Amino acid sequence: MTRAPYRIGLTGNIATGKSTVAKMLVALGAEHIDADRVAHEMIAPEGPAYDEVVAAFGEQILAPDGRIDRGKLGARVFCDEAAMARLESLVHPPTIEAVARQIAASDAPVVVVEAIKLLESGMAASYEAIWVATCDASTQLARLMAQRGLSRADARQRIEAQPPQEEKIARADVVIDTDGALAETRAQVEAAWRRIRR
Repeated sequence: MTRAPYRIGLTGNIATGKSTVAKMLVALGAEHIDADRVAHEMIAPEGPAYDEVVAAFGEQILAPDGRIDRGKLGARVFCDEAAMARLESLVHPPTIEAVARQIAASDAPVVVVEAIKLLESGMAASYEAIWVATCDASTQLARLMAQRGLSRADARQRIEAQPPQEEKIARADVVIDTDGALAETRAQVEAAWRRIRR
């Protein structure tokens, strides 16, 4: 019987450096599962949530090729709490199931599941440790504008649409501050990794 991997749930608000931390963990030997990418697969035309999402939000969210245009869908839900909750109720359950199947199939000693809604979706309950990436709000804003080409107002709206970072930090087993240089972030990741690999 193969031993189940040690499961890290990695979360943090938008543009706090989750993907950077995940890459560092992969370099140390972890397998990375991006729950956001899995969620995108759930709403692809062949995905289990596609029909329900289109039924809930209308064909105006579709691109000409019939795929869900995530930009159009995002515009509908980011400023509407009820719409966001509706979308999550359709996408989270199949995403959680798909991630669980990937974890079960893994032969890596450590699996890191990166998910912005890790705590809110209930995924966190089955993981050995919760890691939270965090940074200053001004760093978030600068990263969003640079990486996604958003205006200051749009970037601020995305940040303010999320729960305060402090709520995630309060539930963390490990907090990684990504405000500094990459070497500083890597030192924190490696120190936490050594603790779990003992």
